[in-house]
Amino acid sequence: MSRSATGFFAALSLLFVFAAASLPAQDWAKAALEKSPRHREYVPLKHGDRTVQAFVVYPEVSHKAPVIVLIHEIFGLSDWAKEMADELAAQGYIVVAPDLLTGAGPNGGGTDAFAGQDQVTRAVSGLPADQVTADLDAAADYGKRLPSADGTLYVAGFCWGGGKSFAFATHRHDLSAAFVFYGTPPPDADLKNITAPVYGFYAGNDARITATVPATTAAMKAAGKAYDPVIYDGAGHGFMRAGQAPDASDANKKAYDDSFKRMVTLLAKPAAATANRLQMPARGNATPAKAAAAAADCHDENQNAHSATVDFAAIMKM
Repeated sequence: MSRSATGFFAALSLLFVFAAASLPAQDWAKAALEKSPRHREYVPLKHGDRTVQAFVVYPEVSHKAPVIVLIHEIFGLSDWAKEMADELAAQGYIVVAPDLLTGAGPNGGGTDAFAGQDQVTRAVSGLPADQVTADLDAAADYGKRLPSADGTLYVAGFCWGGGKSFAFATHRHDLSAAFVFYGTPPPDADLKNITAPVYGFYAGNDARITATVPATTAAMKAAGKAYDPVIYDGAGHGFMRAGQAPDASDANKKAYDDSFKRMVTLLAKPAAATANRLQMPARGNATPAKAAAAAADCHDENQNAHSATVDFAAIMKM
């Protein structure tokens, strides 16, 4: 073999190594999903001139079930997002998780069509807000029309999806609750449109997001809206994913465990029981969570003025 050919194949091998290393290691999530006994399928959801692909998981129950629209992180509809959908289905909920990158990938593909994480992050960051809202409406409408659905609708989002979950609550008025995992809030002017309680899950070591909580709490209270944020001391951004990984620290794992338990408990409560609940952020002592290293960063393109006007140190004194 010639020297040039040897060099070419060596470079090609390095390329594959670096490409593999750049992707999130989520084999554990994929393996867990493949072991699940629950029915799952991909469904095309058409609205207007657009069709968005959605991952749908059904619970194994004998009665009609509530629907959760799950909004993925800035990393797209990853194996972890699908595994989280399956975990929620295991609790008795139909979960509809749209791939909001549908059509944005190479050759018109979605999340799986991109070569690496950086490309996915760039693409999600550039999604038009109106298109995202329309896709989420299509997912919610589809879920509510299912014969096995009981008409109850929730939305839950993580990271970038956490901000979209909060924003969706300002738009969609048939929600029973919105679950916001370390996501940025909508503009104050939009909060008056919220009709469902909003539950927040925030990381103590995530000043970029958690610094918005005090101002959001005040704005939601002024608007007469129910907002129940909990800050998990020591946890890093993305702890719901990082806390499930095989190499998760004990602290990040505890943050995941506590947050998942809280979410399941809140889902089981009638929405009316919490409709008027307004409070300042609870600390880790109220809902214990101690996590260590921050997880992989993810971003929301619509961080508003809250983060610029709040002293993060004040949060830690609450």
